Amino acid sequence: MELTTFWFILISILWIGYLVLEGFDFGVGMLVGLLARNDKERRVLINTIGPLWDGNEVWLLVAGGATFAAFPEWYATLFSGFYLPLFLILMALIVRAVAFEFRGKRTGTQWRRRWDIAIIVSSTVPALLWGVALANIVRGVPIDADKEFVGSFFDLLNPYALLGGLVTLTVFLVHGCLFVALKTEGEIRLRATALGLRVGAVAAVLAVSFIVWTGIDQGEALVWLFGGLTAAAFVAALLIATTGREGYAFAATATTIGLLTIMLFVGLFPDVMPSSIDSAFNLTTTNAASTHYTLVIMSWVAVVFTPIVLMYQSWSYWVFRKRIGVQHIPTEVLAS
Repeated sequence: MELTTFWFILISILWIGYLVLEGFDFGVGMLVGLLARNDKERRVLINTIGPLWDGNEVWLLVAGGATFAAFPEWYATLFSGFYLPLFLILMALIVRAVAFEFRGKRTGTQWRRRWDIAIIVSSTVPALLWGVALANIVRGVPIDADKEFVGSFFDLLNPYALLGGLVTLTVFLVHGCLFVALKTEGEIRLRATALGLRVGAVAAVLAVSFIVWTGIDQGEALVWLFGGLTAAAFVAALLIATTGREGYAFAATATTIGLLTIMLFVGLFPDVMPSSIDSAFNLTTTNAASTHYTLVIMSWVAVVFTPIVLMYQSWSYWVFRKRIGVQHIPTEVLAS
């Protein structure tokens, strides 16, 4: 296997890890405004992802860094062409981190209410825009012969990309509901499953529409195969959720997001960013790649450090594996 292909696959895996892991904590962030009925329940929701959300974002940093080092032309065109949506995502991630840290720093209903709104908005924006960005990458954007993006922000808001954004938004919300059901106990656990099933019906319609649209556009058998597996995994997640086995249901939504991402990258390869002007201007794994020497060095670094990162993150999930409920939130925490 060529190193360029190896790094395309590795970057795809990094995006799968990021979307699966950050997908559920985006979902939990959005649920702060939908599921919780009082401040203790909002605290329970935030505590379910408190030890995990910042570790999940490591996958984004690694995916971005790997893209920059392995495919600098792809990175340059992507970040210049998608400047505004990526800037909005970055601002949302900063606001979200600040909101998690500052929400409990003062007493007062208004103080917490404002930070709750910040968490909800800053979780919703990236959940929507990541879908818009990925759909545009697969569909193709205006790239000229100099490998420069020559479109505008509004070119990115086409119907296919907006549908992709709604798919990630709703699927992440279901993913978050099932994570809350898995990590909590009591009434909030039951409400999370019920809400996940209601949102799941809408998400299923959107996801199937997006898969069919992608399959018709790409016309490749592998895209249809992974699209079909994505739909089957999501339906299985909803059916399992009705039986109360939250762990299996959550694993099924994680599989759904993973298969959906594979479908998009399979449709993309060997391009990394197609041109909607002329296919001769497409950025590919060959013309967008770094030198062979750079890829060799990167491969050795990835072989050494990737297992260490995976072991540390697995350990953190194991340590914080127990369920929590409102009885675990002491009053003095709310008043701190």
